[in-house]
Amino acid sequence: MAVRLAELDQDAVGLAEMVRRGDVSPLELVDSAIEAVSETNGDLNAVVTPMFDAARVAAREVPADAPLAGVPFLLKDLRAAHAGFPTSNGNRCLAEIPESGYSELVLRHKRAGLICLGKTNTPEFGLTATTEPHAFGPARNPWDPSRTPGGSSGGSAAAVAARIVPMAHGNDGGGSIRIPAACCGLVGLKPTRGRCPVGPIPGDAMVGLAVEHGLTLSVRDSAALLDATAGPDVGDPYWAPPTSRPFLSEIGADPGTMRIAFSARSPSGNRVASSCVEAVEETALLLESLGHSVEEAAPDYDDRQFRRAFTTVWLSTLAASLRALSDVLGREIAPPDCEAFTLALGDRGRGYSAADYVQAVSRIQAISRQVAAFFQRYDATLTPTLAGPPPRIGYLHPPAGDPEVKEYARRIREFVPFTQMANATGQPAVSLPLHWHDGLPVGVQITGRFGAEATLLRLASQLETARPWRQRRPPVCR
Repeated sequence: MAVRLAELDQDAVGLAEMVRRGDVSPLELVDSAIEAVSETNGDLNAVVTPMFDAARVAAREVPADAPLAGVPFLLKDLRAAHAGFPTSNGNRCLAEIPESGYSELVLRHKRAGLICLGKTNTPEFGLTATTEPHAFGPARNPWDPSRTPGGSSGGSAAAVAARIVPMAHGNDGGGSIRIPAACCGLVGLKPTRGRCPVGPIPGDAMVGLAVEHGLTLSVRDSAALLDATAGPDVGDPYWAPPTSRPFLSEIGADPGTMRIAFSARSPSGNRVASSCVEAVEETALLLESLGHSVEEAAPDYDDRQFRRAFTTVWLSTLAASLRALSDVLGREIAPPDCEAFTLALGDRGRGYSAADYVQAVSRIQAISRQVAAFFQRYDATLTPTLAGPPPRIGYLHPPAGDPEVKEYARRIREFVPFTQMANATGQPAVSLPLHWHDGLPVGVQITGRFGAEATLLRLASQLETARPWRQRRPPVCR
């Protein structure tokens, strides 16, 4: 009888344990995941580049003693280079150009025993909080296919939530792991700046704003993936503080009594949906019942100034990415090469001077120091991950040929007011699916001190035990 991943009801750590015991082979797991892609992807459009033949070869060669041996895995199709396959970044031109080498992160995935089945859908250049690239079409949320799975790691989140794979790669430059985790009912950890390598192909990722990790079914999977990938690469510009023991050791460990600040107010003053407010308030009560000291408080900073500086860095980086695409193509970029939305934002990015960019970085760093001072009084903060439920497809991204920018930028800004600050400060932050409303997951975000993933994982594990979520499955799994 063929193995079915969804029926095994295991997270990635559980599947690796089954492989080590000989209960199942890596090839059986890979074939099951490939079958799940075939059955489900037509509805979700999560996987855009199949790598099935290569995955079957890898399954026959994976070391049995690797920590995640034989676990089927997917790569987000943004920045993660895998030799022989394109890294499209959601762009139709790059989708035709195979990579000649590997990202260091992908090499670490392979050494850990993860077997990559393919690459997942992402918005063009990771620009938005939804996953609707014109090159591949929209990815859809397994809980309600009329809604977005979030972005920019939306394809990865949809695949994990649908139990195609138990974990998948994601990266996060403003919430792109945590946003889809909240939309799809998953664990989404943004590690400390410099914890995982981003090179060697790019030397940096938006002056340290962007980091690499993944989306998982369980907290322990997130810890195991971090153990497999953490540590500086040669020449990395940022190093996270070293840890005293494996992150997996933190799962189930007593977090002690933590001082936690909570707030459900948007830093920008926009409305937050009642379900998101309720999620924070209920989680605050849960934390209090677990013995933690909880009080309502939030860092004080100029949100408008922060967003202006953050946008300058983001759009300047996009302008550089478009210049690099022009170099690859050997010609000036024309409208068919990129979406109108991308080109409009790129034009804005080209309008910034080098002095504007340096000033924006300085402002971000100054505000980060203000927030860091707040964390001298608190061990962690609790907020909503998002300001509302996952919106319907099309709400956060313009259709083909529509050059409108301001309205969609406003919608994104209002939907995602809570996640960017952790990218600016470099602090670890995790979205947990602790609340549900009208059949849709509602994530809460917990942000820890710089370098303190261990503390964050202990707390997240405690919350997972107190209010488990893995028994919940989207309709596509039933």
